[in-house]
Amino acid sequence: KQWYQRRVAITAGGREEILEIEPYCTGGIKAIHSPNTGIVDWRRVACSYGTDFEGKGGVILPDHEVKSIRDVGKEIRVECGNGTRITARNVITCAGLQSDRVAEGAGGKKFPTIVPFRGEYLELVPEKRHWVRGNIYPVPNPKFPFLGVHFTPRMDGSIWVGPNAVLAASREGYSWTEINRNDLFETLTFRGFWNLALPNLSYGVKEVAKSLLTPLQIADLQKFIPEIGVSDLVRGSAGVRAQAMSEDGALVDDFTFDETCYGMLHVRNAPSPAATSSLAIADMVVERAERHFKW
Repeated sequence: KQWYQRRVAITAGGREEILEIEPYCTGGIKAIHSPNTGIVDWRRVACSYGTDFEGKGGVILPDHEVKSIRDVGKEIRVECGNGTRITARNVITCAGLQSDRVAEGAGGKKFPTIVPFRGEYLELVPEKRHWVRGNIYPVPNPKFPFLGVHFTPRMDGSIWVGPNAVLAASREGYSWTEINRNDLFETLTFRGFWNLALPNLSYGVKEVAKSLLTPLQIADLQKFIPEIGVSDLVRGSAGVRAQAMSEDGALVDDFTFDETCYGMLHVRNAPSPAATSSLAIADMVVERAERHFKW
């Protein structure tokens, strides 16, 4: 716990201070510098968590899609798609993009509902990676939960640029060609989605256009590094954000737990930066579980 309980040191500076740290970020006016901010390989971190869990007697079962969770009296019964049945006294679910379906299917509340938004990244070509030394983030728009376009160095030396934010046509839809009719129908018939989408239609259209046409993203990037051009970028990876929405379409930006079901605790929303805060979030989940299950 020592590393995430440290005091965070930050400093504020103007254009001169920005250029000392990021010489190519000539579009900056003012900034906050966090010298202790670092980057990690989250795949390796997750695998390390798994190793620790198994070392304490835990069992990880990949390829066990949950079909149902039921309270059958003295135990909780989990039925998996491959025919496996798992029984337990208590169950904690943290199902991400499927968190609403898993919780509701187990007898939990209908809301919040998950609406998937895809974030697509570009990458700087290798010969231009020296333009970015550390993480460069914009001041976020408080109206939306998305961070806006930013520059992120990776452990392999690559520099990711982005992401945008577009509605995904599938909860597991990492590209425009991945479409799940049931997922899309569920989103488009959710009244709360339209309560959000219609007042912000112009913003949404712009994000879709930027997704399809890389040159339209350049203006946002040049606010930080004016030299950057289309030839300096290639398409990169994408992720899907499990955005929780209330019944009226309000974006849920705080932790949400569902304790409706006996013997179960459903984590319905764990907002960004969930990975960075994962150890602290784990403490929170354990505290809720101890109280809910009376351990």
